[in-house]
This record gives sequence, structure tokens and C-alpha cells, in this order.
Amino acid sequence: MTVESWFNRIWYERAAPPWWLVPLSLVYGAVSGARRFLYVRRLRRPTRMPCPVVVVGNVTVGGTGKTPLVIWLVQHLAERGYRPGIVTRGYGGSSSVVRRIDLADDPVLVGDESLLLARRTGAPVAVGRDRPAAAQLLVSAGCDVIVSDDGLQHYALARDCEIVVIDGDRRFGNGWLLPAGPLRETPTRLKVADAVVVNGGRALLAGALSMRLEAKTAVALVAGTVQPLSHLAGRRVHAIAGIGNPERFFNMLRARGIEVLGRALPDHARLTAGDIEFGDDEPVLMTEKDAVKCAAFAGGRHWYVPVTASFDSGEAGSLLETILDRIQRRDHTA
Repeated sequence: MTVESWFNRIWYERAAPPWWLVPLSLVYGAVSGARRFLYVRRLRRPTRMPCPVVVVGNVTVGGTGKTPLVIWLVQHLAERGYRPGIVTRGYGGSSSVVRRIDLADDPVLVGDESLLLARRTGAPVAVGRDRPAAAQLLVSAGCDVIVSDDGLQHYALARDCEIVVIDGDRRFGNGWLLPAGPLRETPTRLKVADAVVVNGGRALLAGALSMRLEAKTAVALVAGTVQPLSHLAGRRVHAIAGIGNPERFFNMLRARGIEVLGRALPDHARLTAGDIEFGDDEPVLMTEKDAVKCAAFAGGRHWYVPVTASFDSGEAGSLLETILDRIQRRDHTA
């Protein structure tokens, strides 16, 4: 059992964490709360960009569906004439410097999500621990809106709009702060966000918008061939997922009538040829985030499944209206 899976069992399957993790959670809560207090009270000054900043983040560790929502948002902003850019941490990458993403970059260097964002959106993407510096690269590139993938707790970058994404299946786990639970901040943080989006599941929250991730096709890693997922209905396939909640990916495939033999990997895992080989001739499906790390050693049986964010009737317009309102307020006061 990996450390990640051990923590996930504690966070999402146990009613109470081990007693010795509780003092660490109290320390974490005190430190993170004090840091937020300093920024809220303006005792520490965040860096304000010359253009609006929209943060898409969460209050828990792990994947909640932020990246598909960022892609959705960037595409809609571009359709309305904006020039959005994306800033992200570049988690999983080895680079320690702030830099713009090139489509030919090695994901080992810049991280898998940053490369995925650049390829899917065509928008400029900048990575780095210093988010204000990364955002400034995008401003210098001509971007007039900055969208931050994650970064809700990175208060050094001032923001004009906050969107919090929640995993509708896992919600807040056992309700404890790190490391006893999965929470980076308590759920009360949602009260000051501009919008709350629940991804899948049945965990509807008052005032929250409902989002789901849709998958309709599979794309061959080698040839680029596209086939409907419906063509795989009734077939047995291997599926790998190195994301925060692998079961979400596996269940999404099962909902399409596919018999899934799942292999869950740690989030942002660095894949090798052995990770995607199973010794038989069955197709192998993976997430798009995993696919960017497998191009060099993939074969003809390897496919990735792109997902898109989708909203219930009217809720997409409501979310976009909220975001555009915050952007336009900033434009009018700049």
C-alpha cells in the first residue's frame, strides 16, 4: 500500500483519524489560518496584476475536476474576445523556475497538467511556485485575463474571482484538516467564494452549481485515431488513472457499458512502459493527463479518453455570468 492510498483510506473510509494525526492538523490549521488572516487584514500585501485574475481551486487535497473546468472557462472567455492565459504550479514537474510552456516540453520537467492545459486550450500557460511572477509572464505575452488552475490558498496572487470545485462523491472526507483529513481549509471558506461547483455525485450544496465530466471518445496515442466509446461497450479493457480520484475515471467508463480492469496510480505518477502493459491484447484506456507522459513508449493498443466539463441546464450561463461580472467590475475600476 502506498502512502497516498493509506491516507485516502483514513480520509475517506474512516470516521475518525488516528489520534496522533490530530495535533498535526491543529498545527496546520493554526498556521494556514494565520497566513490567510495576514492577507485578509492587509498585513501582507498580495501582488495585484494589471488584468483580472480568476482562481479555480478547491479546499481539499487531490483532484476535484478543476482542470476540465479551467479548460471550459478559458475556451468560453476566448469565444467572447478575451485573451486568457493560465497560471499553474506545474505540480509533478522538476523545473524550479518560472517559465512559459512550450508544446514540445517534457512533462517530467513542467508537469502533466500544465502541458495538457496548453494543448487543449491553445492559450499561453506559465508554471512556477511564484504565481505572481508566472502571471506576469502571461501579462507580458498579451493576456488580458489570468486563470489560475488551483491556487485558492496562494494568497500572494490577488484575485478578482474565486471558484471552488468540490468532488461530489468524496466531498470533505472525514472533515479534518491536513494531515488527519483531506481539507486544506474548512468548508466555511466556501462562504466567501464567488461560485461553488460540485463535480458529479449527489452531494448538492445550497447555492452550488452542478458539473459533470463527459467522455464520448477515445483517441489512439500513436495514430491519433478517434473512436466513440460506444464501440467499446461490452468489451473488457484495462484502464489506468494517475489522478486524485481514479475511481471516478473507472466508473465513467463502466457507465458506458465497458468492462473495466482498473489500475489506480498515485496522482501525477511518472509512468513507465511497465505501467501501461498488461501482457495481453486488450485495449488500454487512460486519462488525458496520463497520456501526455506516455507518448514515447505507447503502442497501438493505447488510447486516452478526453473529458469535457458540462453543466445542468442554465447553470453554465449562471457561472459564466458571475465570472464575467467580476472581470468587468475589475475592468471598470482599473
